[in-house]
Amino acid sequence: MPSKGIKCFTYISVPGIEIQYSVPKSSITKRHADQFHTDHLEVDTKNLGTFKFSGRFTFKVLRDGRQLVEQWTDVNALTGALENGTMNNMDQTPSIFTEDLIVSYGFYDAGPGVAGLPKQHLCYVTVTRNNEHWMRDLPSDKPFSRIVLPSSHDIGMNSLQTAQALLKNAGTGVIKEVLGGSLPGALSVLNKVSDSAINHIAPNIIRALAITQKDSLSTILALGARYFEFRPAKCHRQMQRVSPLEDTIYFQHGAIPGMLYKAFLHDIVEFLASHGEEIVVVQNRWDGVPADCPRATDDELRDILNDVLRDRDIVVGNLDDAMHKSIQDLRNERKRLIITRDVNQVSNYDDLANATLDGSSMVTKLQDMARDPPRGHPIVLLQCQATATNIRDVIVASVLDSDVSTSPLLATKPLCDAKILPLVRGEVGQALGREDGLVVVLNDFFDGATADVAIGLCRQRLG
Repeated sequence: MPSKGIKCFTYISVPGIEIQYSVPKSSITKRHADQFHTDHLEVDTKNLGTFKFSGRFTFKVLRDGRQLVEQWTDVNALTGALENGTMNNMDQTPSIFTEDLIVSYGFYDAGPGVAGLPKQHLCYVTVTRNNEHWMRDLPSDKPFSRIVLPSSHDIGMNSLQTAQALLKNAGTGVIKEVLGGSLPGALSVLNKVSDSAINHIAPNIIRALAITQKDSLSTILALGARYFEFRPAKCHRQMQRVSPLEDTIYFQHGAIPGMLYKAFLHDIVEFLASHGEEIVVVQNRWDGVPADCPRATDDELRDILNDVLRDRDIVVGNLDDAMHKSIQDLRNERKRLIITRDVNQVSNYDDLANATLDGSSMVTKLQDMARDPPRGHPIVLLQCQATATNIRDVIVASVLDSDVSTSPLLATKPLCDAKILPLVRGEVGQALGREDGLVVVLNDFFDGATADVAIGLCRQRLG
């Protein structure tokens, strides 16, 4: 009988929590804390009744028997398509604050499995405590350079708002050039799409291939992120000529603009002003920013920063402060915002290893790195996210089938997390944290599990 599968990925870090997944005539309940679970359900026509093809998939979060959260979507068992629901696209799935908890979740709308992409829908749910004050409990006499910081990869790409405004008046040729130059392998596919379709599908292509976060910065900070890489530059010159946007500094993903630098700093400073024990590190760098997107000058960055810090009791520290002062020293000197640039860091990221749909090659790369840990770097980045957008067939499938619910980055998220996060939490992460220097755990679609693993590793590292 026709059916559509759903894989469920679960992480809970709080006692007394249950997550219930259900489809018609089948359900799974997860309640064990500090474990990564992967389960499977089927919306099967044999369980739906005569001439019925749609069945509801639901997850509920309960605490001591009380329901806190419920999300659902109707799945057509015959076609696999999503029908009505509360999580049918990425925009519908922001993290939920409830009591002292944060529920982070996502749902990948799977097609038939083209280009090796999953053919089963994927749903992940993490339930962790609100981590807005997690640094408060650290031993403050320890060197800050021994800390482990959770991080959201490409924080500036958490919204389509800027990109859509930039696309509004752009012609087909410019859109092709900008998207083709920003998304590896996309240009050859875009050249096969009719001009009349380009403007229509361009936002969905960006959503599928460039949006790496789906929560607001304030939520990501509450989840626990304390390290951010930002690529500050102006918009592509060809697009800016017809753009309604201010000609100022944005996050640049290739030539695709995201969050305003001023808005990014404003939200961080607002957070620090109300969270007196927390410390945030920002690294400005320009990897992959094309020459047509002018890099922010030192004067421009300084002017924006000074404007944001006006009347704030926060002093900006630098890499030397982070490497040589204790946590308490930084607090005493009010240096709770550390800004660096182009740091000589080291990472497990590898173009070949991270071009994966299931994370297996990333596991090998991490294990190899742990056997001979890098030395002498001020920052070690442990990147959990895959880069499926470096796989040509995935680019082709994503461009041709793009809609509001498809994202190969989201497709790899739970599959890789289930393999990478336990490694980082275990001996691999401990081995890579033995040398001095900050350790950063980065991930796409930042969630409570990523934060929990990094915070746990931090506490171990600080003793």
